[in-house]
Amino acid sequence: MTLKIRPPDNRDFPDWLPLWDGNNLGHRDEKVTSETWTRLTDPDFPVYGLVAEKNSALVGLLHYVVHPTTGNIKPVCYMQDVYVTPDHRREGIARKLIQHLVDQANSHKKWTRIYWLAESNNEAAQTLYKTLGSKMDFTLHMLKTD
Repeated sequence: MTLKIRPPDNRDFPDWLPLWDGNNLGHRDEKVTSETWTRLTDPDFPVYGLVAEKNSALVGLLHYVVHPTTGNIKPVCYMQDVYVTPDHRREGIARKLIQHLVDQANSHKKWTRIYWLAESNNEAAQTLYKTLGSKMDFTLHMLKTD
């Protein structure tokens, strides 16, 4: 029962899709899904992913975006999606996915920081994230454009 953390590859799409659906609470936009998968599997696009594989089945995902920022020469990493299947929660899989991302950043000194957003009422995520990073006292504002 070894857990393997690795980038997704093209063969993973059928197993990644239920994780993606779960992450999006079952709401799927086919165009967004298709484009997200294309970006995740294109090594030249700055959207990346990790999957957690256990017993030859995908049980978790983590998606992240690397982008330039002001205030530092190195880019930053935005950890956008972390999802673990309900039947594999509380096994430390989300923590291992995130630790893999941190190890990547540290081993290559690629990014100046990793940051993320989480719903304030997601108690499991909040409990995990409090052990990993510092909570910033900001509010998120969003202006939708065409």
